[in-house]
Amino acid sequence: MGGLLLALLLLAAPGAASAADYAAVPGGTLTSVLALPTDKGPTRIAPFQLRVTPVTNAEYEAFVGAHPEWQRGRAPSAFVDGQYLHAWESSAKPGAGLAPNAPVTAVSWFGAQAFCENEGGRLPTWAEWEYVAAADATHADARKLPEWRAQILSWYAQSSAAALPAVGGPLNFYGVRDIHGLVWEWVDDFNALLVSADSRNQGDPDKLQFCGAGAISLQEKENYAILMRIALLSSLSAAGTTDNLGFRCARSAPGESK
Repeated sequence: MGGLLLALLLLAAPGAASAADYAAVPGGTLTSVLALPTDKGPTRIAPFQLRVTPVTNAEYEAFVGAHPEWQRGRAPSAFVDGQYLHAWESSAKPGAGLAPNAPVTAVSWFGAQAFCENEGGRLPTWAEWEYVAAADATHADARKLPEWRAQILSWYAQSSAAALPAVGGPLNFYGVRDIHGLVWEWVDDFNALLVSADSRNQGDPDKLQFCGAGAISLQEKENYAILMRIALLSSLSAAGTTDNLGFRCARSAPGESK
């Protein structure tokens, strides 16, 4: 994936780390909707930290201002598609219709990862994201609650043509905001979400970089909101962008590795 070029872009003149708020997420276990019949037991989630809100237009504007190599028209085509930041009024400034505190969208996986690296973080894994996304305001795992599902599904009934509102919704159980209801979000391992037991055992993650394998066994098939996110993410390449896909960053807890 042009690893050398990507490394150069990530390391170029790193700016000061953002003062963004991160929530400390305790470790636990997760039975993922992606669990295969061959999986033995729930996935163990190590303690980590997650950005309280998605990255905003203002924050990404500051990033591309400090790192012009990520401005529209300057970022290499291998790392962004033709719709990267397309709604911005210039290569370094969001358009008038994009609220500063609204989530930034039309950013590729490469751009999101570069932002998080600059902030001293990384993109969350799918398991980490799903673990936090399972919570409501008072339950660590609310996925079995009909009212939780109904509330999330109501988002999909709303028009996606309206301008995105500012971040800052109610806190969930882990102290995280807006993980549902605003934008879909990049995860680090998006390219391996749709895999079969055979493809997972081939030991070559590059084969899964731009497409999912054909066979998949999904648990909790009635959890349409999460499954729709999986379908979107698995359809994208790392350079791809959409107008309803943003991101937030994560950090491993001290003493933990990703």
